[in-house]
Amino acid sequence: MSYRHSMICQTEGIRPTAPVKWRGLDGMMSVFWDAEGLSGAKAYYLSPDPRIVIFFNDVSSHISMSNREGGFAQFHRPMVRAIYVPAGVPLWTNFTSSHRFSHLDLHLHKDRLLRILSPSVGASVAQTALRRPVEIQDVAAIETLAMLLVNEMSNPSRHAIFAESLVGSIVTGLLDIPESNSDTHNGRLTDGKMKKLISRINERSDCRLSVAEMAETVGLSESWFANVFRQTTGKTPLQWQLGKRIELAQKMFLESDLTVADIAAQLGFSDQAHLTKAFRQIAGETPAAWRRIRRKN
Repeated sequence: MSYRHSMICQTEGIRPTAPVKWRGLDGMMSVFWDAEGLSGAKAYYLSPDPRIVIFFNDVSSHISMSNREGGFAQFHRPMVRAIYVPAGVPLWTNFTSSHRFSHLDLHLHKDRLLRILSPSVGASVAQTALRRPVEIQDVAAIETLAMLLVNEMSNPSRHAIFAESLVGSIVTGLLDIPESNSDTHNGRLTDGKMKKLISRINERSDCRLSVAEMAETVGLSESWFANVFRQTTGKTPLQWQLGKRIELAQKMFLESDLTVADIAAQLGFSDQAHLTKAFRQIAGETPAAWRRIRRKN
């Protein structure tokens, strides 16, 4: 996609020490700076798009940052080697001493990031990751990827897809993507997660959990859980849960003399008619007929 980033950038006491290098990519803009900040220099940044900043030297003892205006007295923290700033999150920086530094700025369109992440982790998990700020001091492999990208920006020698893939690797290496998706296999819940969910359902006297509670049990977002659950069972979470409630109702019909109305109340159905309708849909018979036939046998 054609992309031009737009960011409010107000600086004081900061100047480039070499020509800025930049390269526009598909839904991305890469900018490399060599710069110097004087003691007391400050800056304010606000972007409608997510962005990543990677420093090629340790600036933690020279630059402080805060996400609150006027927050340096109480809420400041040292600038780290790499940060991910979600869209719409403001950032103030302040130089505690003069310092020269080099850093790579990556301005990224949200839709482009979703195209990178969603095929592997799902749209819901990807969107959640895009909302989480990240700050790390140990950049390790990310710095290597960033240097490769800067070299390609300075002396383009390959198709743009090479630079774009480097950006994609930086994104996936830096963003806080929940590890819970490792608990799915080929888009399905693992046996361990299904057993955990069944155990949680069985702990409830009425076998009732909301979809959000079911998703929390297995450590997934609600929408991602609903998707992989259907891939696993062929049913929606609520269809599956209703089946479990009817199984419990059948057990109660066989092992007790409770009325249909009593069992409906215990299992959280609105009334006897509600249980009867759900029971017939799943078991193919009314509760009274089902109980009569099985007790005769």
